[in-house]
Amino acid sequence: MTASPDPTSVALDAVVARFAERVRYIGVRHGLMGSDVEDLIQEVRLRLWKALESGEKISSAPASYIHRTAVSAALDVLRRRRARRETPARLSRPSGLAMLGETPGADSRLETIELQEAIGRAVELLIPARRSVVKMYLAGYDRLEIADLLGWTEAKTRNLLYRGLGDLRETLTGMGIGPEAIHD
Repeated sequence: MTASPDPTSVALDAVVARFAERVRYIGVRHGLMGSDVEDLIQEVRLRLWKALESGEKISSAPASYIHRTAVSAALDVLRRRRARRETPARLSRPSGLAMLGETPGADSRLETIELQEAIGRAVELLIPARRSVVKMYLAGYDRLEIADLLGWTEAKTRNLLYRGLGDLRETLTGMGIGPEAIHD
């Protein structure tokens, strides 16, 4: 006897198939090639599954949501690719010349990455309803889009978002992150 397919998987397959060429185009437009483009498609699939959680929400996601998810995922794939390519500091270089693709402040980049990871850990500590709204907000969606995508009222979305952001701020402060955490 064959098990019936999971509705969420079916919806994911359908949406990914419907937007695959668009996602590939976004990847190429952002400089991705070969396996990185395929990684992008899988990353979009994973993000849709995590953010929308049900086949019904995935199926009804607007093209603009898929587009923004693909752009965000493409940038993350680029960041990971660049991180893999980074090499140890060079011992000598003519002063004032930067290497191609290099940006100043390796310490600054490392601090940014560590901050992003800390924020990600703090977001995961939020209660599920607030977590999903805060994740979408941090990904660039406004309250009305979030409410529409989740099938909630604007008031419910606003309430969960503000409470979630408050919880996040409190958690980050407890971790020593943020202006409130600075003590002289």
